[in-house]
Amino acid sequence: MNNLNSRLRRARKTRAKIAELKVTRLTVHRTNTHISAQIIAETGDKVLASASTLEAEVRKNVKNGGNVDAAAVIGKRIAEKAKAAGITTVAFDRSGYKYHGRIKALAEAARENGLSF
Repeated sequence: MNNLNSRLRRARKTRAKIAELKVTRLTVHRTNTHISAQIIAETGDKVLASASTLEAEVRKNVKNGGNVDAAAVIGKRIAEKAKAAGITTVAFDRSGYKYHGRIKALAEAARENGLSF
């Protein structure tokens, strides 16, 4: 079993548990150069808010989209967009990634700016 299969297995288990709880989820995707976050409805069929280092506004302020500073900016933006949409509580879906580095920075920034999970 390689790293990708292991990550996808962990992600599948997490998503199954979140679906069972029927709560809104904050999901994260990262690549070497970018990071993005989406808030997905309880049913899993609608994106309520999203933020990414690919957005023009973010690209002006962030030199490199693949570092901890960029992840913190995305965490702040997703929290602000969620509050604007009336969402305060979410389940954190880290997509099988380990909770450290960029994933941790995004989560902590989102918590500091009003999201609870």
